[in-house]
Amino acid sequence: MTDKILIVEDNKTLAKLIAKKVEMSLDCKVDVAYSFSEAKLFLKTYKYFITLLDINLPDAPDGEIVDYALSQGNRAIVLSANIDKDFRQKMLQKNIIDYVNKGGMNDINYIIHTLKRLKKNQDHTVLVVDDSMVFRKQMQNMLENMFFNVITVAHGEEALGILPTKPNITLILTDYHMPVMDGLQLTYEVRKTHDKNSIAILAVSSNKDNEVNALFLKTGANDFITKPFSKEEFSCRINNTIEALENIQIVTNHANRDYLTGLYNRRYFFEAMAQYEVEAAEKGEQFAVAMLDIDHFKKINDTYGHDVGDKVIVSLSEILRTSTNHRDIVARFGGEEFCIVLKNINRYSAVDILERIRSEVENFSFAIENDNYIKFTISIGAVMHNDENIEESINQADMMLYKAKNSGRNQLVFE
Repeated sequence: MTDKILIVEDNKTLAKLIAKKVEMSLDCKVDVAYSFSEAKLFLKTYKYFITLLDINLPDAPDGEIVDYALSQGNRAIVLSANIDKDFRQKMLQKNIIDYVNKGGMNDINYIIHTLKRLKKNQDHTVLVVDDSMVFRKQMQNMLENMFFNVITVAHGEEALGILPTKPNITLILTDYHMPVMDGLQLTYEVRKTHDKNSIAILAVSSNKDNEVNALFLKTGANDFITKPFSKEEFSCRINNTIEALENIQIVTNHANRDYLTGLYNRRYFFEAMAQYEVEAAEKGEQFAVAMLDIDHFKKINDTYGHDVGDKVIVSLSEILRTSTNHRDIVARFGGEEFCIVLKNINRYSAVDILERIRSEVENFSFAIENDNYIKFTISIGAVMHNDENIEESINQADMMLYKAKNSGRNQLVFE
Protein backbone atom coordinates (compact mmCIF):
# COMPACT_ATOMS: atom_id res chain seq x y z
CA MET A 1 0.00 0.00 0.00
CA THR A 2 1.23 3.47 -0.90
CA ASP A 3 2.35 5.87 1.83
CA LYS A 4 1.42 8.97 -0.19
CA ILE A 5 -0.97 11.42 1.45
CA LEU A 6 -3.10 14.05 -0.27
CA ILE A 7 -3.96 17.32 1.48
CA VAL A 8 -6.77 19.37 -0.05
CA GLU A 9 -6.90 22.82 1.58
CA ASP A 10 -7.40 26.27 0.02
CA ASN A 11 -5.53 28.05 2.82
CA LYS A 12 -2.02 27.72 1.37
CA THR A 13 -0.22 28.62 4.59
CA LEU A 14 -2.14 26.01 6.58
CA ALA A 15 -1.79 23.40 3.81
CA LYS A 16 1.99 23.84 3.67
CA LEU A 17 2.26 23.72 7.46
CA ILE A 18 0.29 20.45 7.66
CA ALA A 19 2.27 18.99 4.74
CA LYS A 20 5.60 19.85 6.37
CA LYS A 21 4.56 18.35 9.72
CA VAL A 22 3.25 15.18 8.06
CA GLU A 23 6.39 14.69 5.96
CA MET A 24 8.67 15.19 8.97
CA SER A 25 6.66 13.00 11.34
CA LEU A 26 5.71 10.13 9.02
CA ASP A 27 8.56 10.18 6.48
CA CYS A 28 6.15 9.99 3.56
CA LYS A 29 5.38 11.86 0.32
CA VAL A 30 2.66 14.52 0.51
CA ASP A 31 0.77 16.10 -2.39
CA VAL A 32 -1.12 19.36 -1.85
CA ALA A 33 -4.15 20.60 -3.81
CA TYR A 34 -5.70 24.03 -3.23
CA SER A 35 -8.96 23.46 -5.13
CA PHE A 36 -11.45 20.77 -6.10
CA SER A 37 -10.22 20.75 -9.72
CA GLU A 38 -6.59 20.27 -8.62
CA ALA A 39 -7.62 17.53 -6.20
CA LYS A 40 -9.47 15.63 -8.94
CA LEU A 41 -6.33 15.57 -11.08
CA PHE A 42 -4.29 14.13 -8.20
CA LEU A 43 -6.97 11.55 -7.35
CA LYS A 44 -7.19 10.39 -10.97
CA THR A 45 -3.39 10.04 -11.21
CA TYR A 46 -2.29 8.57 -7.86
CA LYS A 47 -3.35 6.21 -5.11
CA TYR A 48 -3.24 7.59 -1.57
CA PHE A 49 -2.95 6.12 1.89
CA ILE A 50 -5.14 8.92 3.29
CA THR A 51 -6.74 12.09 1.95
CA LEU A 52 -7.08 15.10 4.28
CA LEU A 53 -9.98 17.12 2.90
CA ASP A 54 -11.12 20.68 3.54
CA ILE A 55 -14.88 20.75 2.88
CA ASN A 56 -15.13 24.42 1.95
CA LEU A 57 -13.17 24.98 -1.28
CA PRO A 58 -13.51 27.92 -3.72
CA ASP A 59 -14.90 25.68 -6.48
CA ALA A 60 -16.66 23.21 -4.15
CA PRO A 61 -18.06 25.00 -1.06
CA ASP A 62 -20.44 22.26 0.13
CA GLY A 63 -18.13 19.32 0.74
CA GLU A 64 -18.25 17.90 -2.80
CA ILE A 65 -14.60 16.85 -2.46
CA VAL A 66 -15.54 14.35 0.26
CA ASP A 67 -18.08 12.48 -1.87
CA TYR A 68 -15.73 12.53 -4.85
CA ALA A 69 -12.74 11.17 -2.91
CA LEU A 70 -14.86 8.42 -1.35
CA SER A 71 -16.33 7.51 -4.75
CA GLN A 72 -12.76 6.94 -5.99
CA GLY A 73 -12.11 4.43 -3.20
CA ASN A 74 -10.07 6.74 -0.97
CA ARG A 75 -10.12 6.92 2.81
CA ALA A 76 -10.76 10.42 4.09
CA ILE A 77 -10.30 12.62 7.14
CA VAL A 78 -12.37 15.80 6.95
CA LEU A 79 -10.82 19.14 7.95
CA SER A 80 -13.30 21.88 8.79
CA ALA A 81 -13.70 25.14 10.68
CA ASN A 82 -17.44 24.48 10.89
CA ILE A 83 -18.31 23.52 14.48
CA ASP A 84 -22.07 23.22 13.87
CA LYS A 85 -23.16 19.99 15.58
CA ASP A 86 -25.76 18.97 12.97
CA PHE A 87 -23.35 19.57 10.09
CA ARG A 88 -20.67 17.57 11.90
CA GLN A 89 -23.04 14.64 12.40
CA LYS A 90 -24.09 14.79 8.76
CA MET A 91 -20.46 14.48 7.70
CA LEU A 92 -19.74 11.65 10.14
CA GLN A 93 -22.59 9.66 8.58
CA LYS A 94 -20.46 9.43 5.46
CA ASN A 95 -17.78 6.75 5.30
CA ILE A 96 -15.04 9.05 6.60
CA ILE A 97 -12.47 8.16 9.23
CA ASP A 98 -12.70 11.34 11.29
CA TYR A 99 -13.88 14.96 11.40
CA VAL A 100 -11.20 17.35 12.65
CA ASN A 101 -11.64 21.01 13.50
CA LYS A 102 -9.02 23.38 12.08
CA GLY A 103 -8.44 25.30 15.28
CA GLY A 104 -4.66 25.43 15.67
CA MET A 105 -1.51 23.41 16.36
CA ASN A 106 -3.29 21.02 18.73
CA ASP A 107 -5.54 19.96 15.86
CA ILE A 108 -2.56 19.49 13.54
CA ASN A 109 -0.85 17.38 16.21
CA TYR A 110 -4.06 15.34 16.52
CA ILE A 111 -3.99 14.74 12.75
CA ILE A 112 -0.36 13.56 12.96
CA HIS A 113 -1.21 11.22 15.85
CA THR A 114 -4.19 9.83 13.92
CA LEU A 115 -2.10 9.17 10.80
CA LYS A 116 0.54 7.35 12.85
CA ARG A 117 -2.19 5.30 14.51
CA LEU A 118 -3.73 4.33 11.16
CA LYS A 119 -0.34 3.16 9.84
CA LYS A 120 0.19 1.01 12.93
CA ASN A 121 -3.33 -0.44 12.64
CA GLN A 122 -2.22 -2.30 9.51
CA ASP A 123 -0.22 -4.62 11.78
CA HIS A 124 -3.27 -5.64 13.82
CA THR A 125 -6.00 -8.19 13.15
CA VAL A 126 -9.38 -7.79 14.86
CA LEU A 127 -11.76 -10.71 15.41
CA VAL A 128 -15.40 -9.53 15.38
CA VAL A 129 -17.82 -11.92 17.12
CA ASP A 130 -21.53 -11.16 16.68
CA ASP A 131 -24.56 -13.20 15.62
CA SER A 132 -26.08 -10.27 13.71
CA MET A 133 -24.81 -10.25 10.13
CA VAL A 134 -25.83 -6.60 9.77
CA PHE A 135 -23.92 -5.53 12.87
CA ARG A 136 -20.90 -7.68 11.93
CA LYS A 137 -20.76 -5.99 8.54
CA GLN A 138 -21.13 -2.53 10.11
CA MET A 139 -18.24 -3.10 12.51
CA GLN A 140 -16.14 -4.71 9.78
CA ASN A 141 -16.58 -1.65 7.54
CA MET A 142 -15.63 0.75 10.33
CA LEU A 143 -12.59 -1.30 11.33
CA GLU A 144 -11.35 -1.78 7.77
CA ASN A 145 -11.74 1.96 7.23
CA MET A 146 -9.31 2.34 10.15
CA PHE A 147 -6.86 0.00 8.31
CA PHE A 148 -7.33 -3.02 10.58
CA ASN A 149 -7.35 -6.53 9.18
CA VAL A 150 -10.73 -8.02 10.12
CA ILE A 151 -12.09 -11.54 10.63
CA THR A 152 -15.78 -12.02 11.46
CA VAL A 153 -17.59 -14.98 13.07
CA ALA A 154 -21.14 -15.53 14.36
CA HIS A 155 -20.61 -16.82 17.93
CA GLY A 156 -18.10 -17.61 20.66
CA GLU A 157 -17.48 -21.23 19.74
CA GLU A 158 -16.50 -20.20 16.21
CA ALA A 159 -14.17 -17.59 17.67
CA LEU A 160 -12.44 -20.15 19.91
CA GLY A 161 -12.00 -22.42 16.91
CA ILE A 162 -10.36 -19.77 14.74
CA LEU A 163 -8.12 -18.23 17.43
CA PRO A 164 -5.37 -20.93 17.35
CA THR A 165 -5.14 -20.67 13.55
CA LYS A 166 -4.68 -16.86 13.53
CA PRO A 167 -1.84 -15.99 15.93
CA ASN A 168 -1.78 -12.38 14.67
CA ILE A 169 -5.17 -11.54 16.27
CA THR A 170 -4.59 -8.78 18.82
CA LEU A 171 -8.17 -7.63 19.54
CA ILE A 172 -11.46 -9.47 19.97
CA LEU A 173 -14.63 -7.41 19.65
CA THR A 174 -17.48 -9.49 21.06
CA ASP A 175 -21.21 -9.06 21.52
CA TYR A 176 -22.81 -10.37 24.71
CA HIS A 177 -26.03 -12.07 23.51
CA MET A 178 -25.13 -14.85 21.04
CA PRO A 179 -26.25 -18.44 20.46
CA VAL A 180 -24.01 -21.47 21.22
CA MET A 181 -21.58 -19.41 23.36
CA ASP A 182 -22.18 -15.85 24.55
CA GLY A 183 -19.57 -13.11 24.83
CA LEU A 184 -19.07 -13.51 28.56
CA GLN A 185 -18.27 -17.21 28.24
CA LEU A 186 -16.02 -16.47 25.27
CA THR A 187 -14.08 -13.94 27.36
CA TYR A 188 -13.70 -16.48 30.16
CA GLU A 189 -12.41 -19.16 27.74
CA VAL A 190 -10.00 -16.83 25.92
CA ARG A 191 -8.46 -15.69 29.20
CA LYS A 192 -7.53 -19.29 30.01
CA THR A 193 -4.89 -19.15 27.28
CA HIS A 194 -4.33 -15.45 26.47
CA ASP A 195 -3.79 -12.72 29.04
CA LYS A 196 -4.54 -9.00 28.60
CA ASN A 197 -0.96 -8.40 27.47
CA SER A 198 -1.34 -10.59 24.37
CA ILE A 199 -4.97 -10.15 23.23
CA ALA A 200 -7.31 -7.31 24.15
CA ILE A 201 -11.07 -7.94 24.46
CA LEU A 202 -13.64 -5.21 23.89
CA ALA A 203 -17.16 -6.22 24.93
CA VAL A 204 -20.28 -4.83 23.27
CA SER A 205 -23.59 -4.73 25.17
CA SER A 206 -26.91 -2.89 25.08
CA ASN A 207 -28.09 -0.20 27.50
CA LYS A 208 -30.03 -2.85 29.45
CA ASP A 209 -26.86 -4.78 30.22
CA ASN A 210 -25.22 -2.32 32.63
CA GLU A 211 -24.52 -5.04 35.20
CA VAL A 212 -23.04 -7.24 32.50
CA ASN A 213 -20.38 -4.60 31.79
CA ALA A 214 -18.91 -5.11 35.26
CA LEU A 215 -19.01 -8.89 34.77
CA PHE A 216 -17.13 -8.54 31.49
CA LEU A 217 -14.41 -6.48 33.15
CA LYS A 218 -14.12 -8.93 36.06
CA THR A 219 -13.92 -11.86 33.63
CA GLY A 220 -11.05 -10.27 31.69
CA ALA A 221 -12.36 -7.74 29.17
CA ASN A 222 -10.13 -4.71 28.67
CA ASP A 223 -13.06 -2.37 28.02
CA PHE A 224 -16.67 -2.30 26.91
CA ILE A 225 -18.78 -0.19 24.58
CA THR A 226 -22.52 0.26 24.93
CA LYS A 227 -24.98 0.08 22.03
CA PRO A 228 -25.92 2.28 20.31
CA PHE A 229 -22.57 4.03 19.88
CA SER A 230 -21.27 6.75 17.60
CA LYS A 231 -18.55 6.23 15.02
CA GLU A 232 -16.27 8.54 17.03
CA GLU A 233 -16.76 6.68 20.29
CA PHE A 234 -16.20 3.37 18.51
CA SER A 235 -12.94 4.48 16.88
CA CYS A 236 -11.66 6.14 20.09
CA ARG A 237 -12.29 3.06 22.24
CA ILE A 238 -10.77 0.75 19.63
CA ASN A 239 -7.67 2.91 19.22
CA ASN A 240 -7.26 3.44 22.97
CA THR A 241 -7.48 -0.31 23.57
CA ILE A 242 -4.91 -1.08 20.86
CA GLU A 243 -2.56 1.66 22.08
CA ALA A 244 -2.74 0.36 25.65
CA LEU A 245 -1.89 -3.13 24.37
CA GLU A 246 1.04 -1.78 22.34
CA ASN A 247 2.36 0.16 25.35
CA ILE A 248 2.25 -2.97 27.50
CA GLN A 249 4.12 -4.89 24.80
CA ILE A 250 6.74 -2.13 24.55
CA VAL A 251 7.35 -2.31 28.31
CA THR A 252 7.42 -6.12 28.17
CA ASN A 253 9.89 -6.03 25.27
CA HIS A 254 12.16 -3.69 27.20
CA ALA A 255 12.11 -6.14 30.09
CA ASN A 256 12.64 -9.24 27.92
CA ARG A 257 14.94 -7.95 25.19
CA ASP A 258 18.61 -7.08 25.06
CA TYR A 259 18.94 -3.32 24.52
CA LEU A 260 21.62 -3.57 21.80
CA THR A 261 20.53 -6.50 19.63
CA GLY A 262 16.81 -6.87 20.27
CA LEU A 263 17.37 -10.57 21.03
CA TYR A 264 15.96 -12.08 24.21
CA ASN A 265 17.99 -11.41 27.35
CA ARG A 266 19.27 -13.94 29.87
CA ARG A 267 16.38 -13.41 32.31
CA TYR A 268 13.71 -14.05 29.69
CA PHE A 269 15.63 -17.05 28.35
CA PHE A 270 15.36 -18.94 31.63
CA GLU A 271 11.68 -17.97 32.08
CA ALA A 272 10.82 -19.23 28.59
CA MET A 273 12.86 -22.41 29.00
CA ALA A 274 11.15 -23.26 32.28
CA GLN A 275 7.89 -23.44 30.33
CA TYR A 276 9.35 -25.14 27.28
CA GLU A 277 11.08 -27.90 29.24
CA VAL A 278 7.68 -29.00 30.58
CA GLU A 279 6.09 -28.74 27.13
CA ALA A 280 8.94 -30.67 25.47
CA ALA A 281 8.72 -33.44 28.07
CA GLU A 282 4.96 -33.79 27.53
CA LYS A 283 5.32 -33.91 23.72
CA GLY A 284 8.49 -36.00 23.71
CA GLU A 285 10.38 -33.31 21.78
CA GLN A 286 14.16 -33.27 21.50
CA PHE A 287 16.01 -29.97 21.48
CA ALA A 288 19.59 -28.77 21.15
CA VAL A 289 21.36 -26.20 23.32
CA ALA A 290 24.27 -24.21 21.86
CA MET A 291 26.62 -21.65 23.42
CA LEU A 292 28.66 -19.43 21.13
CA ASP A 293 30.84 -16.36 21.26
CA ILE A 294 32.89 -14.15 18.96
CA ASP A 295 36.53 -15.14 18.48
CA HIS A 296 39.15 -12.59 19.58
CA PHE A 297 36.44 -10.05 20.43
CA LYS A 298 38.71 -8.11 22.81
CA LYS A 299 41.16 -7.60 19.96
CA ILE A 300 38.34 -6.22 17.77
CA ASN A 301 37.39 -3.72 20.49
CA ASP A 302 41.02 -2.75 21.14
CA THR A 303 41.80 -2.32 17.44
CA TYR A 304 38.65 -0.67 16.10
CA GLY A 305 36.89 0.67 19.18
CA HIS A 306 33.70 -0.27 21.02
CA ASP A 307 31.39 1.23 18.37
CA VAL A 308 32.70 -1.27 15.80
CA GLY A 309 32.53 -3.99 18.47
CA ASP A 310 28.85 -3.19 18.96
CA LYS A 311 28.29 -3.40 15.17
CA VAL A 312 29.92 -6.85 15.15
CA ILE A 313 27.56 -7.99 17.93
CA VAL A 314 24.51 -6.57 16.12
CA SER A 315 25.59 -8.17 12.80
CA LEU A 316 25.96 -11.56 14.49
CA SER A 317 22.57 -11.21 16.17
CA GLU A 318 20.93 -10.61 12.78
CA ILE A 319 22.56 -13.74 11.35
CA LEU A 320 21.37 -15.77 14.36
CA ARG A 321 17.85 -14.34 14.07
CA THR A 322 17.46 -15.06 10.35
CA SER A 323 19.10 -18.50 10.52
CA THR A 324 16.78 -19.96 13.16
CA ASN A 325 13.10 -20.85 13.31
CA HIS A 326 10.64 -18.43 14.93
CA ARG A 327 9.92 -21.06 17.60
CA ASP A 328 13.60 -21.33 18.58
CA ILE A 329 15.06 -19.18 21.35
CA VAL A 330 18.04 -16.97 20.62
CA ALA A 331 19.38 -14.96 23.56
CA ARG A 332 22.31 -12.70 24.26
CA PHE A 333 23.72 -13.72 27.62
CA GLY A 334 26.06 -10.74 27.83
CA GLY A 335 29.06 -9.27 26.04
CA GLU A 336 29.86 -11.41 22.99
CA GLU A 337 28.17 -14.55 24.40
CA PHE A 338 24.96 -16.00 22.96
CA CYS A 339 22.78 -19.03 23.64
CA ILE A 340 20.54 -20.81 21.12
CA VAL A 341 17.87 -23.43 21.77
CA LEU A 342 16.82 -25.28 18.61
CA LYS A 343 13.42 -26.78 19.35
CA ASN A 344 11.93 -30.08 18.18
CA ILE A 345 15.07 -31.17 16.34
CA ASN A 346 17.42 -34.14 16.02
CA ARG A 347 21.20 -34.02 16.31
CA TYR A 348 21.82 -34.25 12.57
CA SER A 349 19.62 -31.25 11.76
CA ALA A 350 21.00 -29.25 14.69
CA VAL A 351 24.57 -29.79 13.47
CA ASP A 352 23.53 -28.70 9.97
CA ILE A 353 21.94 -25.43 11.24
CA LEU A 354 24.79 -24.53 13.59
CA GLU A 355 27.47 -25.28 11.03
CA ARG A 356 25.59 -23.15 8.50
CA ILE A 357 25.54 -20.29 11.02
CA ARG A 358 29.29 -20.65 11.65
CA SER A 359 29.99 -20.65 7.90
CA GLU A 360 27.76 -17.63 7.23
CA VAL A 361 29.54 -15.62 9.93
CA GLU A 362 32.94 -16.60 8.51
CA ASN A 363 31.92 -15.35 5.06
CA PHE A 364 30.30 -12.16 6.34
CA SER A 365 32.00 -8.75 6.34
CA PHE A 366 30.94 -5.14 6.71
CA ALA A 367 32.55 -1.85 5.79
CA ILE A 368 34.14 0.49 8.30
CA GLU A 369 35.81 3.86 7.64
CA ASN A 370 38.43 4.36 4.90
CA ASP A 371 36.95 1.55 2.77
CA ASN A 372 38.24 -1.06 5.20
CA TYR A 373 36.21 -4.21 5.78
CA ILE A 374 36.06 -6.18 8.98
CA LYS A 375 35.55 -9.93 9.20
CA PHE A 376 35.13 -12.09 12.28
CA THR A 377 34.42 -15.69 13.28
CA ILE A 378 32.61 -17.52 16.06
CA SER A 379 33.12 -20.69 18.05
CA ILE A 380 30.15 -22.89 19.00
CA GLY A 381 29.67 -25.60 21.61
CA ALA A 382 26.45 -27.64 21.54
CA VAL A 383 24.69 -30.63 23.11
CA MET A 384 21.37 -32.42 22.78
CA HIS A 385 19.32 -31.86 25.93
CA ASN A 386 18.77 -35.06 27.90
CA ASP A 387 16.84 -35.51 31.16
CA GLU A 388 18.94 -32.98 33.10
CA ASN A 389 17.73 -29.42 33.65
CA ILE A 390 18.53 -26.57 31.27
CA GLU A 391 21.35 -25.22 33.48
CA GLU A 392 23.17 -28.53 33.17
CA SER A 393 22.76 -28.56 29.38
CA ILE A 394 24.15 -25.01 29.22
CA ASN A 395 27.14 -26.04 31.35
CA GLN A 396 27.82 -28.96 28.99
CA ALA A 397 27.48 -26.70 25.94
CA ASP A 398 29.91 -24.29 27.62
CA MET A 399 32.42 -27.11 27.97
CA MET A 400 32.08 -27.87 24.25
CA LEU A 401 32.61 -24.16 23.51
CA TYR A 402 35.79 -24.27 25.60
CA LYS A 403 36.99 -27.24 23.49
CA ALA A 404 36.21 -25.33 20.29
CA LYS A 405 38.28 -22.38 21.53
CA ASN A 406 41.22 -24.61 22.50
CA SER A 407 41.07 -26.44 19.17
CA GLY A 408 41.74 -23.33 17.11
CA ARG A 409 38.41 -21.41 17.17
CA ASN A 410 36.01 -20.84 14.21
CA GLN A 411 34.48 -24.27 14.65
CA LEU A 412 31.54 -26.21 16.05
CA VAL A 413 32.05 -28.86 18.72
CA PHE A 414 28.88 -30.90 19.22
CA GLU A 415 28.89 -33.61 21.89
